[in-house]
Amino acid sequence: MTTVDRPGAAELRPVDDDSFRALLRRQASTVTVVTAPGLSGGRHLPALPPAGFTATSFASVSLEPPLVSFCLGRESSSWPTVAHAEHVAVHLLSAEQQEVARIFATSGIDRFAAHPGWHTGPFGVPLIGDALAVLLCRVTRRIKAGDHTIVLGTPLALAAGPDGDPLLRHRGGYTTFGPQQSPW
Repeated sequence: MTTVDRPGAAELRPVDDDSFRALLRRQASTVTVVTAPGLSGGRHLPALPPAGFTATSFASVSLEPPLVSFCLGRESSSWPTVAHAEHVAVHLLSAEQQEVARIFATSGIDRFAAHPGWHTGPFGVPLIGDALAVLLCRVTRRIKAGDHTIVLGTPLALAAGPDGDPLLRHRGGYTTFGPQQSPW
C-alpha cells in the first residue's frame, strides 16, 4: 500500500489478524449482556440451557421499524441457544457492572449461577437487575457474516434502570466516562 506524502497521514498497510484486532481495540464500545431463554427439547431439537454473554457489538439499526442488532460467534457456547431463540434481552451495563460483564464473558462456567442478580422475565428470558437499560426483543433475522452471525431484533418492551455512566470496552479493558462540563 502507499502512503499519502503529507504530514500526519497514516501509513496504510495490508490487514492481518493481529493488526486488525489491535486496531479494533482502539474503538470504545458499549458493553452489553445479551440473554436468551433455555429451550425445551423436541422432536428435532435437543434441550438447550439459557444463554447469556457479554457483547460489545450492540447497535441501533432502525427507528422505523425499530430494530437493533448484536453479533455472536457461531463457535460460542451461547450460539446453539441464540440460534433457536425467539426472544432475547439486551442489557446496557452501567460502570458499576464490570463484574457482571466479566462473569458473562467467562467461558466454561454457569454464568447464571455465578451471577444471582437476575430473574425470569416475559417469554422466559433471563433479565439482569441494575442495568442502565433493558430491551426485550423478538428475534427478527439472523445473518451469517464470516465466523459470526448478526442477530436483528425488534424491541417489544424496554426498561430504564438507575441513571448512571455506561460501561465501555476500550484497549482491552473496561472503562467509563463521566458527564462532560460544558464550557458555556
